[in-house]
Amino acid sequence: MATAIPLLAKVCYIGICEIISLKGRFMAQIAVVTDGAAAMPPELVEEYDIAVVPFQLIWEGETLRDGIDITPTQFYRRLRTAKSLPTTSQPLAGDFVRLYSELSEKAEAIVSIHVAREFSGTYNTALLAAKQAASVPIEVIDSRTATMGQGFLVLEAARAARREASLSEVVAKVKSLIPKVHVLATLDTLEYLRRSGRVPTLKASLGSMLNVKPVFHLYDGQARLYAQVRSRKRAVQIMVEAIPKTVEKGGLHIAVLHADASGEAQELKGQILSRFDPAEIYVAEFSPVMGSHTGPGLLGITFYADR
Repeated sequence: MATAIPLLAKVCYIGICEIISLKGRFMAQIAVVTDGAAAMPPELVEEYDIAVVPFQLIWEGETLRDGIDITPTQFYRRLRTAKSLPTTSQPLAGDFVRLYSELSEKAEAIVSIHVAREFSGTYNTALLAAKQAASVPIEVIDSRTATMGQGFLVLEAARAARREASLSEVVAKVKSLIPKVHVLATLDTLEYLRRSGRVPTLKASLGSMLNVKPVFHLYDGQARLYAQVRSRKRAVQIMVEAIPKTVEKGGLHIAVLHADASGEAQELKGQILSRFDPAEIYVAEFSPVMGSHTGPGLLGITFYADR
């Protein structure tokens, strides 16, 4: 019997795999790009052919690409015993230029979705790179959020591209979703946040929170104090209570976030499923670049409702 010739092949660029036909044409006419701050589960990145430009960590003389040279598991194991904290560096302009140029040869347009500009210069870097590299239309979008809040926007863009939506339709869908996405999280310790100095709007509150568990709300490019409670259990309860209850079946999208706290994350997922019937729910681990500012032990949720 003759062996069937496969119609699809997989290639990789910057550590991310893309599905192409053997004729060399990408399956999606619109390529979707993001950065490592989205902290998306690897299986979603691969399934939806998403290109991820990594952040860099500079740690004790080493330069490590987030998610490529060091995994979250390796990172948190090292962070717990490290004498010094890593510094982080946004993706390089050259990384974007090379990626955009490569994708321009295979896609008809590119949508590039990035961490809120208040937290990183990545958005501006991507804008400049798009002007240098563009031989196809490139839309660069400020997600106004981070982690799986950003990841949900990327995921929706990829799904719309797979449905063969136009560039304007993909961009409109993403922008309409931005104000619906909420991120809530509680930290095991405030020490890493204090030392990072990356969330200036919270500095005034830190001194009065030494003996409490804070819950932070990330929305519209700002991380604000949402609640102060005495226990982690109560902090989790507050986050779950924030999920909208009056949502039609199939209209709720949720991700559980954690930084080296997989057991608690699975418990939180179970608690959510006992009370809600989401269209989708994921467990996503904070990437090293995000975890370097929050430290291990973070637990949180991202959610949005279609209504």
